[in-house]
Amino acid sequence: MSTVQEIEAAIPQLSRVELEKFRAWFEEYVEDHLDLTDEVKARLEQSRQEIAAGNFTTRQP
Repeated sequence: MSTVQEIEAAIPQLSRVELEKFRAWFEEYVEDHLDLTDEVKARLEQSRQEIAAGNFTTRQP
């Protein structure tokens, strides 16, 4: 059995609390390990520069 299959088999056996903890951990893990594309990096840098220059607006819900 592969590791992925073992994980898939184990997930349904988790309690709701364990599942929520796993989800939070997995989301953080994926976010930390994904590489941003050059386009995304450039847009983030542009946004940082605009914010630093005071060129931004806020929205109220």
